[in-house]
Amino acid sequence: MNPSQVPTPDTNLEAYLQSAQSSQLEDLSDWLRIPSVSTLSRHTADVERAAAWLARKMEAAGLQNVETVPTDGHPIVYSDWLHAGDGAPTVLIYGHYDVQPVDPEELWNSPPFEPTLRGDNLFARGASDDKGQLFAHVAAVEALLATSGSLPVNVKFLVEGEEEVGSPALYAYLPAQTKKLSADVCLISDTHILSPDQPMIIYGLRGVWAGEITVNGPSQDLHSGMFGGAVHNPNQALAALLAQLHDSSGRVAVPGFYDEVQELTESERIALAKVPYGDVELLQESGAPAVWGEEGYTVTERIGARPTLEINGMWGGFIDDGFKTVIPAEAHAKVSCRLVPDQHSSAIGPMLEQFLKQIAPPTVEVSVNTLQHAPATVVPLDVPEMQAAARAYKTVFGVEPVFSREGGSIPIATVVQESLGIPILFMGFGLPDDNLHAPNEKLHLPNFYRGIRVGIALMQELISS
Repeated sequence: MNPSQVPTPDTNLEAYLQSAQSSQLEDLSDWLRIPSVSTLSRHTADVERAAAWLARKMEAAGLQNVETVPTDGHPIVYSDWLHAGDGAPTVLIYGHYDVQPVDPEELWNSPPFEPTLRGDNLFARGASDDKGQLFAHVAAVEALLATSGSLPVNVKFLVEGEEEVGSPALYAYLPAQTKKLSADVCLISDTHILSPDQPMIIYGLRGVWAGEITVNGPSQDLHSGMFGGAVHNPNQALAALLAQLHDSSGRVAVPGFYDEVQELTESERIALAKVPYGDVELLQESGAPAVWGEEGYTVTERIGARPTLEINGMWGGFIDDGFKTVIPAEAHAKVSCRLVPDQHSSAIGPMLEQFLKQIAPPTVEVSVNTLQHAPATVVPLDVPEMQAAARAYKTVFGVEPVFSREGGSIPIATVVQESLGIPILFMGFGLPDDNLHAPNEKLHLPNFYRGIRVGIALMQELISS
């Protein structure tokens, strides 16, 4: 063969990526068939099977030191490849293999744990959140090792099975393993891009506080005919209290709620203004009749860069079929807040309880129980790793990514930043309509394959950042 005809590594890599698509889809589908629902005890064995499947795949891909770490809950899977040489950066890739419950199952158009291809979309629970997005990085490592025998950077994988239940095991594991997990940057693909052809880098995630409000009235349920009009109904009292949590413009009315909020800089507002998403897109995506929210901010700013307080559920008294004339002894509401930088997540519960007790009438008693809290995460736009991520997206998609903040929360991201002191790259390739946590969750396969290429391009770009 003429030396000029010898295939270059890039030629080998491109041929590999083209030929491997069917096997990559088959592997992902096998993993998706395992119902690794972390919140349901009847699926405990399935969660362990999903962890074991991933460990075997990592070994087959060429990763080393593969370990399934037992915990008090579901296993953590670790692996690495650390032969990139002196001076090469180390990337810690985080993801999760547990999935949400599938209820209501009757709304699925195909069985949730039987991956089904319709057009360019693969439907299954976990397809986008987060098995598909994580698996793309395993496939990226496998492609490079198969075609060149090495990686341009050192790589560590940290994959948990409890993200959907608050990551309790990882909260304990990560701070105790800082030497083992030390890296220069953390990569998380558990977010989405704007559209199939418009990549987006999430540079910030909101924090979260979640809790339950309880209003207590009489010592027991009462007959409404005998006591109605003389005893304050806790359902009615709860509704009145919840109605006072916002003013008419949608601003949270709890005193002190905004005191520590970090305001957007002018450069951030300019960057967020470039995101092609506004009122029209919001209404199309949500089906809401009109836009609502805090005055003075765009839709993009409200969703990702402003704090919120949402009422997630309310119940009390008789709610079954038929009718029962009862005044309930107590009423409840599930409430959550999405938080932005500098808000202290641990302070929200006491702040909310103090306000509710202050405005509650003497006819009822109010308490607030905190269920979960975590602060917000923001990465500066000008760090070299962020610029490497932008170049990687452009290499694969052919267009510059836009930068935005995500309204959701990944609580463990803050633990990564605090424990390891490294920047985080939120580089997803899911889509806004992937139905995360809902029936008919899907993954857009063209972007799955692009995600593999983005992972490869990022490793190559990081060595020059």
